[in-house]
Amino acid sequence: MAYDRVSSAERIPDPGAASVDLADLRFRALMSEPEWAALPPAIRRRFSRRVADGATTVYAGRVVTTRMSRLGFLLAQAARLIGGPLPTSTDTGVPGIVTVTEDLATGGQIWTRLYGRRHGFPQVIHSSKRFAGPTGLEEYLGFGFGMALTVAVRDGALVFKSHSYFVQVLRRRLRLPSWLCPGDLEVTHAECGAGRFVFTLRLEHRLLGGLIDQTIEFQEVTP
Repeated sequence: MAYDRVSSAERIPDPGAASVDLADLRFRALMSEPEWAALPPAIRRRFSRRVADGATTVYAGRVVTTRMSRLGFLLAQAARLIGGPLPTSTDTGVPGIVTVTEDLATGGQIWTRLYGRRHGFPQVIHSSKRFAGPTGLEEYLGFGFGMALTVAVRDGALVFKSHSYFVQVLRRRLRLPSWLCPGDLEVTHAECGAGRFVFTLRLEHRLLGGLIDQTIEFQEVTP
């Protein structure tokens, strides 16, 4: 569904916030009316926000579970070559922090994830969500690699699923064949109540089975 990014934004007064939020239709445009209505109000609010003036939304929580198969662990380590987009540690009970900032250059969002470790420095993951491509939503991981995402609603939760993977070389974009893809990625955003939500990441290969399964509980940090 096409829409004007500029005209779709309206200022919403929020006296309790340090910055001004803008009404955002970008995620809403990727879903049908029944799907959007099936989401809890808190999720609809969270994904209808465009933070203005270079401000950042912060979510803080803790890693509840992280499970990896041996192949999943090796894949996560190998993915460091393109910026390390997958969790590399199975530590639980450690801090998890996500920040979301508007990407003024692309009209998308920059997501930064920080996962604590019991030993050594925390892992930091950067990615950029852009409202483009065959599905209307893409996530750029680094070094030209990215994936097209689909958006759906399941049991009141917002679900992002990998549709295809690609690599961009100069101005040419190449879709990766299935045998080169790491598997089917699914990220779920489910509401827990009281301002808390659960982020679940699952990576599963059609032949090799489950590779990575991570659950993190977050709460929005109020400015």
